[in-house]
Amino acid sequence: MKPDSLTEPAFSPAAERNKLPILEVLRQVLPTQGTALEIASGTGQHVAWFAQHLPAWTWQPTDAQVAALDSVMARIAQGQLGNVHAPLLVDVMSPAWLPAETQPFDAIYCANMLHIAPWATCAALMHGSARHLSPEGVLVTYGPYLEDTVETSRGNQDFDRDLRLQDPDWGLRRLEDVQAVATQAGLRLQQRFALPANNLLLVWTRTP
Repeated sequence: MKPDSLTEPAFSPAAERNKLPILEVLRQVLPTQGTALEIASGTGQHVAWFAQHLPAWTWQPTDAQVAALDSVMARIAQGQLGNVHAPLLVDVMSPAWLPAETQPFDAIYCANMLHIAPWATCAALMHGSARHLSPEGVLVTYGPYLEDTVETSRGNQDFDRDLRLQDPDWGLRRLEDVQAVATQAGLRLQQRFALPANNLLLVWTRTP
């Protein structure tokens, strides 16, 4: 299918700003090659960027919204990205994200989802990742968090308040709470990277 026959992809200014800092960390924490599952692909800007700059990786984008899948598909076509599979409709809350015969992934990537979704999605993400990660695989999450030992920036305070006004089930998540849920799923926080605009990139691995 030609790119001009597809829906024009959606665009996120925030995704455009943070894609390079995230890529720089992924280059540090990921092996040279592997397979990756992206949860909540959104506009597709991240997966397209990562696929272009990590060509030895194969990517499987997913989202719970059909409109997002259309945007991702348009970006795959525009970039002529042979290492990105067609996006799949996946609701993180589903007990089965993918068919049982799906091979485990070396990495699962999820950006900017936990604070714009109900708290229950955190446990769903952690348990689903534990099901689909290879033994040495990593879950990478990105976004703003609250931390007990780090003063929350004014920007994140305002952002948290605005999110909760939009939906009381939304809001920045306390990292310590996320860690507790991850522990229940058999995952642990291995690395924490502070990125621009008061965001964190977190790397989770299986508990030894």
